[in-house]
Amino acid sequence: MLPATHCTHCQGSDESIENPVHHPTYEITPKCNLNCIYCYSNVALKKGKAPLPGYYGETDDVRSITLSQYGEPLVAGIDEVERIARELKNMFPEVRLDLQTNGILLNEKAIKRLEKYFELAMVSLDVSSREKYARITGFDGFDILMENLKALSKSAIKGVIRTVYMPGINDRDVFELAEIAGKLNMEMFLQPLSVYDKELMEGHGLDMERTESIVELVEVYGNLSEIADVRIPGCFIVNLKKIEKDFGREYIRMIRRNALAEVPEIRRERKFVL
Repeated sequence: MLPATHCTHCQGSDESIENPVHHPTYEITPKCNLNCIYCYSNVALKKGKAPLPGYYGETDDVRSITLSQYGEPLVAGIDEVERIARELKNMFPEVRLDLQTNGILLNEKAIKRLEKYFELAMVSLDVSSREKYARITGFDGFDILMENLKALSKSAIKGVIRTVYMPGINDRDVFELAEIAGKLNMEMFLQPLSVYDKELMEGHGLDMERTESIVELVEVYGNLSEIADVRIPGCFIVNLKKIEKDFGREYIRMIRRNALAEVPEIRRERKFVL
């Protein structure tokens, strides 16, 4: 199993760290132009738990920074994203900047302005058809996104299709997305689902039992890896190795993960605002 490129330098990928935290992020806005059914940022915003704009995390030995963990950064405007990226690069010249985005506003013009600063762009895409995309995001933007992904694939930025696996909702889609990633020469970052609204998700067809199965995710990952460069979270791999070491590989079939989640909160201190 291979960890996502995004997980490089993250404490969660280091087996020697007992209580890891996510590598630094710069939060720009909790707002978004989509309304995805599984979104934790939307939950945090409604519950008054969304982070304020600013830099969260350590400032020493910084190797990677993500813009941003909550919301859609490009909603703040390309000028603002470019300004923040430029200032972060001035402060941390050797850092790898990762852009987390839904990709709708990441058009060719925006890419040309941002490729001077960003090494990696993770674009959220969970289904492979226009109809399903509109249903789970609340916006008919699949065709726009596909054009933007093509432009990203031709840029200096490493493109990553970031996909949340939702058993019962996107079982077939993930395989079609892996084919898309392969054709675009992009990495596919497969992530397990955290459920913040069980009733809503099951209304869209989510199979909760399969969602909490560790074996399910491992087997799907293995099958997808035959199609494209598919990766999973480094922290998931570390925890899987610990289970195998302590109890043996077969034990993995007998345990489940708790996919139900509370309101998310950043576990890192806000250090400054640009």
